Amino acid sequence: MSESIDIDVDGRTVAISNPDKVYFTKRGETKLDLVRYYQSVAQPLLGVVQDRPLLLERYPDGASGKSWFQKRVPKSAPDWLHTVEVSTPNGTTSDALVAHDLAHILWAVNQGCLGFHVWPNRVRDLKIADELRIDLDPSPGIGFDDLKQAAVLTRALFTELGIDSRVKTSGSRGLHIYVALQPNWDGYQVRAAAVALARELERRHPDQITAQWWKEERGSRVFVDFNQNAPHKTVFGAWCVRPKVGAQVSAPIDWDELDTVVPEELTIATVPARLAERGDPWAERPPQSIASLLEMSERDLASGLMDAPWPPQYPKMPNEPPRVQPSRAKKGE
Repeated sequence: MSESIDIDVDGRTVAISNPDKVYFTKRGETKLDLVRYYQSVAQPLLGVVQDRPLLLERYPDGASGKSWFQKRVPKSAPDWLHTVEVSTPNGTTSDALVAHDLAHILWAVNQGCLGFHVWPNRVRDLKIADELRIDLDPSPGIGFDDLKQAAVLTRALFTELGIDSRVKTSGSRGLHIYVALQPNWDGYQVRAAAVALARELERRHPDQITAQWWKEERGSRVFVDFNQNAPHKTVFGAWCVRPKVGAQVSAPIDWDELDTVVPEELTIATVPARLAERGDPWAERPPQSIASLLEMSERDLASGLMDAPWPPQYPKMPNEPPRVQPSRAKKGE
């Protein structure tokens, strides 16, 4: 391995050890290539993730090696790193890295971070969620064309409600739709809005879209994963590189590109030139209101619908149905 090099960024010097270590085997991109990628997309990246806590997915030997999730910044970290105390659903706390500037991102890359999972909150007020995130989940039997059609239908509903939405590839097999929010609602309210959205989409398009949490009830339909908005949940960050041998990027795209985009081709080798040519598809995202979705949620509950099931690691919530898949539920439960 070559000796470390120093990168000057944001008034800091970030040492990059073993810069020639291969991180992505398909084309042989190295740790330094990953650093250069993040430098090339720094402006739009920070426009989305700046001042948010990060959950780090570490692959010290590259995308083909062993990995783990790291919630806590190690004690050996430099004293200039910004951290913030965050908590899990059961109340366990940890000091998470904050995406304060590009120097923080590059420090994490040097630690072997090949995945940044981003909170929907900013450090100035961790109770407020200022993004609604819709994860269109490719269930068994669902292809990318199905996801694209579901994305178009989701956008149409948002537009009908006067809500501006943006789309990105997940960096894997899915699509993510984001809405920048006015800083008025906490994670419980944003999740309630996402549940209402998913249920309305299922009502309108029952053969294509489902809001059913239990996999056995989904069939061959696109699942709108509302629980990605549950408090303390993170979603893979926009402009961030997936731990895949092809170095695929979770890339923001324009809505008019949805028909032609090939997610596997959006990599650290192609995205910088694409950004230089087309600009940032997520530039100038105006903060939106979810009042209409919360009214829809209230109507659903008033009509007798219970809350949707929560993920298993969360405590039992008020008005939540039994947390057991229907085929195993006892009769009358």
